[in-house]
Amino acid sequence: MARNEEKAQSMLNRFITMKQEEKRKPRERRPYLASECRDLADAERWRSEILREIGAKVAEIQNEGLGEHRLRDLNDEINKLLRERGHWERRIVELGGRDYSRSSNAPLMTDLDGNIVAVPNPSGRGPGYRYFGAARKLPGVRELFDKPPETRKRRTRYEIHKRINAGYYGYYDDEDGVLERLEAPAEKRMREEVVSEWHRVERVRREAMKGVVSGEVAAAGGRSGEAAREVLFEGVEEEVEEERKREEEKRERERGEEAGGEFVAHVPLPDEKEIERMVLERKKKELLSKYASDTLQVEQEEAKEMLNVRR
Repeated sequence: MARNEEKAQSMLNRFITMKQEEKRKPRERRPYLASECRDLADAERWRSEILREIGAKVAEIQNEGLGEHRLRDLNDEINKLLRERGHWERRIVELGGRDYSRSSNAPLMTDLDGNIVAVPNPSGRGPGYRYFGAARKLPGVRELFDKPPETRKRRTRYEIHKRINAGYYGYYDDEDGVLERLEAPAEKRMREEVVSEWHRVERVRREAMKGVVSGEVAAAGGRSGEAAREVLFEGVEEEVEEERKREEEKRERERGEEAGGEFVAHVPLPDEKEIERMVLERKKKELLSKYASDTLQVEQEEAKEMLNVRR
């Protein structure tokens, strides 16, 4: 039995094929301009043909192994067909047909990161060049789809403070009176505690002062000693020390009066001659600083040091 290729090449089969082609109408080509079409049905048919071509080329462009040049050519052809489809849709509207530019369902797509997002300009209408399939990953194209990193704008001090009012600082909390009613019992209790504590400290302080005046604080025991120590811990040790010093000075004055009223100096005091010499030296320095230059004063000091002159 002969193979299929041999059957196709036989004289009879070639004759039958030629007769069938003669009976067929010549293949009609799509008009170059949509405005040349006068029939609505033909316009719908040419639009459907363009959609089939677009679908075939979009399926082909998904293959990343086609190479950069082939992918760019396919992408150009798809964009050209999209523009041609727009021409035919406008022609269909002119002939009284359906307006395909209004689509209610927004299609979805998957971006390069695998996220499902809405297709921007899904109908392909309007200005602009679009990329499909593997053409979106070509060098120089991928950067167009990468979103720039979000940079948070630093707020200025004016922007931070322009929304701050008195309520931010709590000045409006007492306007309704609710907070005042809630805090009144606690405020009264705290005031009573502070007043009672103040009376206790004053009572203890008076007892400690009595012990200081009598000189029995250090050796006092029992209630008086405890009162003095408690006062010291309350932060009034400076007052107690001052009171003790005043009592000691008073006793020293009384002993001095009993000894004859003689004043005893515990610090060496200068006599009249020493005071006069110091005043004279001070006046000399003032005159020298007023009428003599700094260089002359330095030379004078060096001469005194060389001659061992102290005055």
